[in-house]
Amino acid sequence: MSPPRLTGALRSFSNVSKKEAITEQLYDLKTKRLKRRELFAREGLTWKKIFHLCSEHQDKADQQAASQELKSLLLAAKEIVGTEHGQAAIESAAVFLFETFHNKDHVGTEETRAIKQMFGPFPSSAAEASCACVARLVAPLGDSRVENFIQTLCSRHNPQRSSAFGRNIAFSHDCYALDPLEDLPCSGIHEENTSLDFINFLNSQQSERKASEEEGSSSGRALSSGDGAVLRTEVEKYLDGGNMISSSPEELCTSLFEMLASHKSDDELQNELFELLGPEGLEMISILLQRRAAIVDSLLTIPTDRTSYPPDMSRLISGEVTKPTYGCQVTIQSEQEKQMMKMYRREEKRERKRGKGIEDSDSSDAVLTFDPREMRTQREQALLTARREPVLSRERVYERIRYPNVYDSYAEATKMPAFVGGARLLLPEGIRRENSKMYEEVEIPPTQPMAIGFEEKPVYISELDEIAQLVFKGMKRLNRIQSLVFETAYNTNENLLICAPTGAGKTNIAMLAVLHEIHQHLQPGGVIKKDEFKIIYVAPMKALAAEMTKYFSKRLEPLGITVKELTGDMQLTKGEILRTQMLVTTPEKWDVVTRKSVGDVALSQIVRLLILDEVHLLHEDRGPVLESLVARTIRQVESTQSMIRILGLSATLPNYLDVAAFLHVNPYIGLFFFDSRFRPVPLGQTFVGIKSTNKIQQLHDMEEVCYNKVLEQVKASHQVMVFVHARNATVRTGMALIEMAKNHGETCFFQPDQGPDYGQCEKQIQRSRNKQMKEMFPEGFGIHHAGMLRSDRSLMESMFSKGHLKVLVCTATLAWGVNLPAHAVIIKGTQIYDAKRGALVDLGILDVMQIFGRAGRPQFDKYGEGTIITTHEKLSHYLTLLTQQNPIESQFLDSLADNLNAEIALGTVTNVEEAVKWLSYTYLYVRMRANPLAYGINHKAYQMDPSLELYRKELVVESGRKLDKARMIRFEERTGYYASTDMGRTASHFYIRYNTIETFNELFNSQRTEADILSIVSKAEEFDQLKVRDEEMEELEQLLCNYCELPAAGGVENGYGKINVLLQTYISRGEVDSFSLISDLSYVAQQEVTNRYGLPSLMVWLAWEILSPGTSAFWC
Repeated sequence: MSPPRLTGALRSFSNVSKKEAITEQLYDLKTKRLKRRELFAREGLTWKKIFHLCSEHQDKADQQAASQELKSLLLAAKEIVGTEHGQAAIESAAVFLFETFHNKDHVGTEETRAIKQMFGPFPSSAAEASCACVARLVAPLGDSRVENFIQTLCSRHNPQRSSAFGRNIAFSHDCYALDPLEDLPCSGIHEENTSLDFINFLNSQQSERKASEEEGSSSGRALSSGDGAVLRTEVEKYLDGGNMISSSPEELCTSLFEMLASHKSDDELQNELFELLGPEGLEMISILLQRRAAIVDSLLTIPTDRTSYPPDMSRLISGEVTKPTYGCQVTIQSEQEKQMMKMYRREEKRERKRGKGIEDSDSSDAVLTFDPREMRTQREQALLTARREPVLSRERVYERIRYPNVYDSYAEATKMPAFVGGARLLLPEGIRRENSKMYEEVEIPPTQPMAIGFEEKPVYISELDEIAQLVFKGMKRLNRIQSLVFETAYNTNENLLICAPTGAGKTNIAMLAVLHEIHQHLQPGGVIKKDEFKIIYVAPMKALAAEMTKYFSKRLEPLGITVKELTGDMQLTKGEILRTQMLVTTPEKWDVVTRKSVGDVALSQIVRLLILDEVHLLHEDRGPVLESLVARTIRQVESTQSMIRILGLSATLPNYLDVAAFLHVNPYIGLFFFDSRFRPVPLGQTFVGIKSTNKIQQLHDMEEVCYNKVLEQVKASHQVMVFVHARNATVRTGMALIEMAKNHGETCFFQPDQGPDYGQCEKQIQRSRNKQMKEMFPEGFGIHHAGMLRSDRSLMESMFSKGHLKVLVCTATLAWGVNLPAHAVIIKGTQIYDAKRGALVDLGILDVMQIFGRAGRPQFDKYGEGTIITTHEKLSHYLTLLTQQNPIESQFLDSLADNLNAEIALGTVTNVEEAVKWLSYTYLYVRMRANPLAYGINHKAYQMDPSLELYRKELVVESGRKLDKARMIRFEERTGYYASTDMGRTASHFYIRYNTIETFNELFNSQRTEADILSIVSKAEEFDQLKVRDEEMEELEQLLCNYCELPAAGGVENGYGKINVLLQTYISRGEVDSFSLISDLSYVAQQEVTNRYGLPSLMVWLAWEILSPGTSAFWC
């Protein structure tokens, strides 16, 4: 039945049709914010108030002068803040400058820091102009008047002095007792505000259990109670197994209940529970998830007659009519109270087991009285327990610490619960797979660059000081990575570790650190005290050292700073070293310089900046040299209290935190990690797996796939670099590609453009002695490897950069040494010969990333392309390494004896205790603690000795015994003291290895002839890296016949026989034709000179005086 309609008469006497006059305006959030902003703008110090202050009570001439000064102040503020933010921002900046300089007469350090903190980098001329303007404005007004004016306005605007929110609300402390038996006004509110505090639920469960024992509850209630008790039972069982010792049952129950009561699905919850409980809690996780709903319902549904009450209301529970307490109860307990509660429950269980049957009805509601003496006893017992436990126990860290300058997407992914739960990291979206009969191809598109953050601001060269503008002449601004690092590199003395992709501009970051060091020695008149400092740049290869010398010389020339190369190829006199401010050297050369306790010690004492390029080479054979250098430098800093800044430059590393700890870098300030999203040119990667298992067919298919990839790029007018892993493979691959182009009739795509300077370039090529290079150049192909003459290598680099070569076939030396980018790079094959193992090994992922770093030219390309051609079985291996790099490990154990001998000869280590301390400065120590199993330390030994002091002692004692046996040192094991011998000092100064000394000790005796001595020297470990190549056999035979006066033991087929032939050829001034042999002869001659000067000292210890006079004359 429909309701009755109101008639007009009834309507007139009612409010039904009355329209309310709404006078209040509707406020939206934007309007409120604008009004609030206007209110704050009117308060405090504003530009209008400053204008009014400066112009009131002034005559017309003074007003005009003040107005002019205010305009000048605005112009200075405009220079500092820029024009892109509008007039309001400029006026606010002018107010800030007025407030900063109103009581100052010059721009000091504090003012500079305040302006830089507010606006970032700024022109110093603008700051000085604003300071002068403010001084001229304040002068006629008086300092005291301006000071009072600013203080009054600032204090009025100070938010700390304003009344706190809610201060005007009257609060009543009266308590109202409400009847607990009355129903609450709205039952729904109570359920919504139920606290997830497990202790409340625990109390209710205790009450439930006791009520069920007294009354014999129904089956439905028993089921509910059982479901609620499951959580407690499972938690106690889990903790009794020795897991998560630091957590109490209550804390764990609370955490688990919150997770179970959340809205997450079972799958999501499973990952989170696994992350919390680990693999030991798998059974518990399955039980909790199966009975999740029942557990949550039983704990949330608390019957009103079983609610636990505070003790002071026990009289109300007994029957008196009272009123209920509104709101959820909050229980706050200290750690001691929790422990006492735990002990109380344990005692209660024991009492129940004993079956005394004594039940106190008030016990469930009684208050636990805490006895201070009992709590003190508990505390003392806890301290005794803690004393027996190891100080550095390994606890599970659930959340990775976030460092401000680390941009690592892989680390972010590993924090996800799915990763902890066992899910694999997948390849990026948009990949394309192609599967054919010959190969499988996986193409990964270029990654999107990381979005620019709000706080990121590019650093413009025009905003820097005069010195920086001179050095960075021709550059408009620093790139993104350089701008992020600028403040720390240019304005602090912090040690730095910069991990960034290849080609990201790390060299300019090194330049910023160099300029900071120059600033430290800059006199007020602009004079640089050049004799007070030395800067050392350690480059991994001679070719890179030459390039860096050229770069830094050109940049630092306007400042009058001298940069010289100090390598095996470029020796310097002491006078030249003294006149040089920056030395570019290799790790081995700088190690030799710092090993000598006399002569060069003055050089190492005035070093103020040590730049280590390609720090990620720590995992390779040359890594121990870097470890030795850093350890020696840091010990020098600590012993002499001198300031030597260390800057490490590296490619992207998985364990950058370990390397930062090794370099003594503060990870919150000096650690900068940039992943592939920061590449200057995004990189597209293609992985090709050849399916054939037949070796010959495999090589043929690789050639064909390589040719197709090269042709594809050349047709698109791009240059290509093809990387192979042997010197002779460069010629072979180049010739094979030319042959395939001729067979397919596609040579026209590769031939160089006949530009105006092509004829001149062709003449330069024809002057070279390298016939393969001359043959390939007209076809548009070039070769590059370490066996070529330096002039030929430079010529090839020049031709490629000018665009006359479309394809350059080279070895990995080019990737490590010279910055020569191309649009596309191709790695042909991943098997590389390891001379130490005498077998082929897989190319490392760091080498792959270094080669891929050459893909993409920042000035011309939007993206680069990297292709790796491998076998099908290795395809998944390299794809996995993209998402899961292994941490780099230390190789220092292999060279421990050599480096310990060097420190003993230098005098920095004199006993076992100092040697143990010295080892703690190495990367080996950092990695031994992070990954003890990789270094033969079992987990139990590490737990017993977290600092690994005993293991380090064992290492240095064992090395001491070996050196003592080789007569390089004298080691008194009883007292633990080391003493250097002449042989040990000679080996250290001339860089002769322990294994070589051991060989000499074993083979030398008084009956040896000149031929025997040459044979022994040929077996030195320093020559191990040289191997015999098939194409060299014929020429070696000719050298043996023409230039060798003494028989060469082993013949030309063996490595030491080849060394013997080359040694005699060098002594006889013989000529060599093959370029690989020229390179090897140069290396042998260098080592021979070392041994020639080092051996006479060694022979004193090897009964040299009883050898034949002819032999003595041969070496002297």
